Amino acid sequence: MITAVLAFLADTLISDPRSKLHPVVLIGSLIASLERSLYHEGDTDRRKLWAGGLLAVTVLILVYNMTACLLQLVSLLGNQYVTVLAEAVLLSFTISPRSLAEAGREIYGYLEKGDMENARYKVGWIVGRDTDKLSSGEVTRATVETVAENTVDGVIAPFFFFLLGGVPLAFLYRAANTLDSMVGYKNDKYLYFGRISARIDDVLNYIPARITGLLFVLSAMLLRLDWRNSWKMLLRDAGKHPSPNGGWAEASVAGALDIRLGGYNSYFGRESFRAYMGEPIEELAPKHIPGCTRLMYTATILFLFIMHIIQQVYMMQ
Repeated sequence: MITAVLAFLADTLISDPRSKLHPVVLIGSLIASLERSLYHEGDTDRRKLWAGGLLAVTVLILVYNMTACLLQLVSLLGNQYVTVLAEAVLLSFTISPRSLAEAGREIYGYLEKGDMENARYKVGWIVGRDTDKLSSGEVTRATVETVAENTVDGVIAPFFFFLLGGVPLAFLYRAANTLDSMVGYKNDKYLYFGRISARIDDVLNYIPARITGLLFVLSAMLLRLDWRNSWKMLLRDAGKHPSPNGGWAEASVAGALDIRLGGYNSYFGRESFRAYMGEPIEELAPKHIPGCTRLMYTATILFLFIMHIIQQVYMMQ
């Protein structure tokens, strides 16, 4: 438990170093290198599927075992405090609450100043949709959706897998999530090659996504937001998201903030519609971005508290 708390404090107080030696960057480099060796445009769909599966399995095995070996080497020093500190530092690389908060804060600042050019530009860093024509409300929606959904894979899921299997399993999850972000697309190139990576990410996020939805409802209660509506929207709208997991966070946040998420988005000039989540009791406004950030941090602290309770119960057995 102390490891998770220290990791959270490290992420909150110390900005994530932007370096080519950052573990997640190294995982991305490993994926890119193996992809160059395994992906061949002329392969059949079946061969691409198998090659993509080999990529996913190889990356997950390597990342898990390298993390375990590194911690084993640290343990040879025989100092419990050094071991805990090393685990906390490594675990902090798998979470990103501060990065989510900083992204939201920067976009909120531009919206408050009426600087739509920079607001659209910055939100384009965190979403895949076209942003050059977005209104203030649409920029707000994109930001809230991103912070809400990424609370799952950027905070709760890494802690969940740490609880189950320590730092190595948290890193395995981070590797799976990075695989999905790099090759898990439904386009001509990755439809088959990235399919197994995408499915693995869906499976690993299944429980954390649902935990996050419930945590957002509890967070809304603690923050004196509309927790009843959050629960109602969670039950009604979570299953409407095209992802099997994305709706749990977005629906509960939409309910808590009394806003409506989803709607029309443009990707490379082509418009698509995603089911609405929540009711437009309030018009989307910049103030909902810090509101979502508060929900994210409250949910994180709640989960750390739950982890502590689980650990205490386990130690009593």
